[in-house]
Parts: sequence; C-alpha cells; structure tokens
Amino acid sequence: MRNRSLLILTTAVTAGALTLTACGSRGEDKGGSGNGDGGNVTVTIGLDAPLTGELSALGLGIKNSADLAVQTANKKSYVKGVTFKLESLDDQAQPSAGQQNATKLVADKDVLGVVGPLNSSVAESMQKVFDDAKLAQISPANTNPALTQGTNWSTGDKKRGYKSYFRTATTDAIQGPFAAQYVYNEAKKTKAFIIDDKKTYGAGLAGTFKGEFEKLGGKVVGTQHINPETKDFSAIATQVKSSGADVVYYGGEYPAGGPLSKQIKEAGAKVVVVGGDALFSAEYVKLAGAAAAEGDIATSVGAPIESLDSAKEFLANYKAGGYKEAYEAYGGYAYDSTWAIIEAVKKVVDGNSGKLPDDARAKVVEAVQGVSFDGVTGKVSFDEFGDTTNKQLTVYKVEGGKHAPVKSDTFGG
Repeated sequence: MRNRSLLILTTAVTAGALTLTACGSRGEDKGGSGNGDGGNVTVTIGLDAPLTGELSALGLGIKNSADLAVQTANKKSYVKGVTFKLESLDDQAQPSAGQQNATKLVADKDVLGVVGPLNSSVAESMQKVFDDAKLAQISPANTNPALTQGTNWSTGDKKRGYKSYFRTATTDAIQGPFAAQYVYNEAKKTKAFIIDDKKTYGAGLAGTFKGEFEKLGGKVVGTQHINPETKDFSAIATQVKSSGADVVYYGGEYPAGGPLSKQIKEAGAKVVVVGGDALFSAEYVKLAGAAAAEGDIATSVGAPIESLDSAKEFLANYKAGGYKEAYEAYGGYAYDSTWAIIEAVKKVVDGNSGKLPDDARAKVVEAVQGVSFDGVTGKVSFDEFGDTTNKQLTVYKVEGGKHAPVKSDTFGG
C-alpha cells in the first residue's frame, strides 16, 4: 500500500453521535481525547486474505484492488467528512489465522466493514465473530453456498445464518453445474474422474459438478481425495489413466491443481483437467507447465473484466497505481466489495446529519443490504441471503499458455 499521510483523530461522544477532531499527522499522534466540530473522521476498512504463501497471488490482487477503492474514495472526497483507511491482515489461507484476524478487526472500533476472505473455509471461521459484533463482511471470492444459505441449501431448505455476511462472487451452486454443462454438452466429455482436496471450497464444488454431470448423462468413472500439501500425485495419476476417463474435474486450488495436471499428463492420461475459479490464475499454468496445461479448463466468477466497459476506469487506475502484482481473478470483485462498504458508510453518514452514529457498525450492515450501484463488475446489490444478484460465470481454456475466455453466461436468481 502506498505511503500517504493520514489524519489521526480523537473522538468524543456528543448527542448520540461521534464528533471528531483532527490532531495532526500520523507521526504526531498524541493520543487522548478532544472535542470539536468539523474535523474529518477516519473510518477503517479491514481486509483479510492470504498475503503470503502459495495463494498470495490471489490475495495480493484482492488487497491492491481494495486499496485502489479506498484511495479513489479519498481522492474524490466521496463521503464528506470521512477519510478511509485500509487495514490489511494476512490469513495465509488458514482458518485459525482468519479467526484471529477477525477478532483483531472487531477490537478496532474504527473498523466499520471488512473485505475478504479468499477461502470459504476461512470465512467459516470468521462469520460468527463478525456477526456477533454486527460488523459487515463482504467477500469478493467465497463461493461455497452454505456460507449464505445454510448447510441444507441443496435440499431447498435455505436459511441465512449471518446477516452481516455478504459476497460479490457467484456461488458454486451455479458454478459446478455450469462447468458440467460445458464439459458434457460442448466439450463432449462423457467419462469423468473427480478429485477434490477435502476443503470446504474444493469438496463442495466437486459435489455440485458431479451431481449435474451425472444428471446430464455423464459417467463418473472414479473419485479420489488428495492432500494438497504433498504435491506427489503419481498414484492418483495412474488411477486416472487406467480409469478410461476423458476429463478430470478437480475441486481445489492452483497450488495443487497445477502439479496434479502435470503429473496426470506425464502418466499418459489423455484427459482435460477442469476446475473452478481457484484454478483461474497464471500461476496454474506456471505450475503445470504450458504444455501440460494446454487445453485445460477453468470456470470463474463474472465476465472477463477486460471485456467490460464498466471496468475500463478500474483497469486504467490499477495500471496507473503502479501495483507490482496483478489484480488476478478477484480484483474487480474486491474493488466492488470495498466500494459497497464505502457506499454503506455514505448512506449512514448522510442519514445522520453528516455524522457517524454510535451504532455505526449495525447501521452499516443494514445499509450494505440495500446498496445498489454500478460497479467494476456490473450491477452490485445483494439478495435476501447476502448473495450477489449479479450471477455471471465464464469458461476459460488454456490456449498458448494463457487462459482465454470461450463462453460466458448470466443466470437468474
């Protein structure tokens, strides 16, 4: 995140609202409390993602995009009297770290919303912490349906567990079947070997693919689970070859997905490896090797951002921002998640005579539920479960060492 001076503010509670007074630059913070009117208030937006480790490419893309949204809001003085600050925490894709980060963000009273995490399993560990504190959480990447619709969602018994949790990414209730339909109807693959990493995201996604693939008439010729930490998948590669499969569906992430594809091809299996949005990264091709990855398929949330008129300003500003890392698969969604919090804060401030109320966190949660704006990825709003109403997906195929879009679709609620 770029170095920039920030106002450090002291607070005083008056007439049921927070009135704040500037007390100098960051390096001159004297602490204590003060009184006064007309000064800016700093609102912190928390961010949780894997900023180090094997999934850091995706996490840093999320962080940079959220940072760009915060900088844009401040540059435009989008919320009068409010300066936004981003507080980024690293969960290393570990649920325990995510829960610790959630507790830390809740303890900071300046935090009025949180963007993240990347992983559905991490989100599971954070939801109750945030919900108990009435702190809004918006993920740009979580796709497991149970996070918003409860564990019995697949039976039609949908129940929202946490009113503070939202997401801008489409769920696997749509993504898995979308992949199965493309694989069976258009790629003409009829015999699938299904593998998952036993994680919340991977196992859930593989399950929704399997159900739709069999419903369409496809045959599942084998299933297997892997430990993604081992990176030695030779035994499963041999199973895939002997199974007669013409497609492998992998529910998991690119750190294991790339090596898995490479080893399956090296074993002599004539298959296409298919997976979800966590395979949609240049890192997947690097790990598999361009030759092995050629023809592999990944579905991902949304339409290709480079093709969207709504994303032109984001793409230009991201480039001008000088970020070292790519925005990756979730950059546009991270920007929109951050902006949804900014819009909610604006609504709360505007509705309280230009000040933040004492119960700002709860009010922001209510405001997020009702946000509706034209974002980087299209229209941004949330349904009764906290899921995005913008349900788009795209199929990408590795061609010439890069993921190229081959089919996009939009789905109803």
